Order: sequence, then C-alpha cells, then structure tokens
Amino acid sequence: MKSVTFQDIIAARKVVARFLKSTPLIHYPELSERLGFQAYIKHENHNPTGSFKVRGGLNFMHHLPQVQREKGVITATRGNHGQSIAYAAAQFEVKATVVVPHGNNPEKNSAMQAFGAELIEHGADFDEALVLCEKLRTERGLYYVHPCMEPALFHGVGTYSLEIFESLPHVDAIIVPIGGGSGSCGAITVSKAINPNVKIIGVQAENAPAIYRSWKAGHHIETDSCDTIADGLATRVPFPLPLSILQKGIHDMVLLSETEIADGIRSALRWTHNLAEGAGAAPLAAAHKLTTELAGKNVVMVMSGANLDTETLKKVLAYQL
Repeated sequence: MKSVTFQDIIAARKVVARFLKSTPLIHYPELSERLGFQAYIKHENHNPTGSFKVRGGLNFMHHLPQVQREKGVITATRGNHGQSIAYAAAQFEVKATVVVPHGNNPEKNSAMQAFGAELIEHGADFDEALVLCEKLRTERGLYYVHPCMEPALFHGVGTYSLEIFESLPHVDAIIVPIGGGSGSCGAITVSKAINPNVKIIGVQAENAPAIYRSWKAGHHIETDSCDTIADGLATRVPFPLPLSILQKGIHDMVLLSETEIADGIRSALRWTHNLAEGAGAAPLAAAHKLTTELAGKNVVMVMSGANLDTETLKKVLAYQL
C-alpha cells in the first residue's frame, strides 16, 4: 500500500500554490472566552470550491500521466471530493465524470456540473455510487480517482496543515472532521514531522461512525448506514490507507449527534459569521465537549467546507432537526 509522507506534502505545496492562496487562520476572542481556550478557525471554506479537498484534486491532476489525462477520470462523491476533481480537471483540461448517489445535495451537483464534469446519479449512498464507478472505469478506460486511497490527494490536502503550523507555531491541538480521512491524515503526518506533541482530534457523526468504531476496536468495521446532515462525514466503509494512519496517529475522536452538528452550524454563524456545512461545523461543535481537556491551550478548528444546501440550512436555523 502506498504511503503518505511529509516530503510529498512539502512538494505538493508548490503545486497547490500555483492555483490557490493560503486560507486564513483567524483567532476569535469571543469564542475563546466562551470555550476557555484560544480558539482559531482554519477557513478552508474560503477555497474556490468551498472546501479543503480542492487542494488534493489539484495535486492529483498535476501527477496524472498525460496519456491518462487524454482518456479522462471518474470518481464517486457526496460533493466536495467531486467538486475538487471537477475543478482540478478543468484546470488541467481533463474530462471528469462524477457519480453521486440519488438524493445528493442538489447545489453540490450543480457546482460540479458548472466546473465541467459529467454528472451521473446512481445508488442510495456513496458506497453504491462507488460500484458504478468500477464498471464505468473499465468500460470507458477512465482512471478511477478513489477519494480515500490516492496518496496524491492526501498530500495536497496536507498543505493546509503546513499553513497552520506556519501561522501558529505554538499550536497545541487541531480538531479535524473525519469522513474519508484525508484531512486528518494530512494533519497527523505534518504534526509528526514538525511537533509530535500537537494533539490531533478527529470528529465523526454518531450516525456515521465507521472510522470511530474501527479505531476503537483496532480493526475494520463497516456500518449499515450513514444518515447524517453532514455530507462530508457520511461514509460507512473505512479504507485501509487512512485507517492505517489514523490507528497510529490520532489522539482522540469525538462523536456528534445530529442536534450537536446543527448546533455547530449555528455556532459558526454566530461566532465567526461564516456559513459552514455540517462537516465544517463539526470541529466547533466538538470543541464544546472538550473544554476541560483543552483549557488554556491554542486550539485550531478546521472549518473544512461551506457547501450547505439551502433546504438543510433552513431546517437548521428553524431548529427543525
């Protein structure tokens, strides 16, 4: 199995910097007072796709052989990964096909199409969409971009953790949402190289706890469903590459109820004046459960994305979840 390395994250930075500016790391005094520690938000929601994953897509396309660029790529997604691949493919003039489950966030679907991707709806969830990817890859000769097993994606995503350490050298803890695990694995890899004392804390949804359960048990565990408003956390199958890194490097994980995720979205609006999707708000929601452990420390919460559909936002603001 291929590995994720600090050296490759360093190299990816040169690629990502050609297309993206560093995202802000902002200190919030009111939020700090409320939480009892120095609260910083890493605003990956300010990227052009509204998500951190665009970093990985750009690095992946950069390394894709020319012969495969000419044939095209295919992937499965709930949204942010697909937007990343669609956006990056457009920059490198590669044809992208994206498979999403039926009932997927319509606004994310629209964004992927706007970036030029062919969109196909299939299956009830991400994992069923994944099955069609395998079939079309063979039929069309496309390169399947696995969202959780391509080191180049992890290396690109890991560049936001480099930015955190450069902006806040004395960071004590980083709270990251975990769906597939690329963001958390990037944070683990960078922190081990720069300062192993920094605690990396992951966040999952109670309704999609596959990685949490696998981490606790020490072996692969799948769940039957992943029904959560946090699209970016909605996976029911852990994959070997991220799970192997998380098993050795994550310091703690927090599970959130749907109510707590909704509270996080509202908290993000109230205290940071930013719209965060469920996964992007999850670190802030988790922080409220970690005030004792993190008291007095410098804590970065990664706001991983802003792609919250209008209907879900209406329900969250109306306290209807």
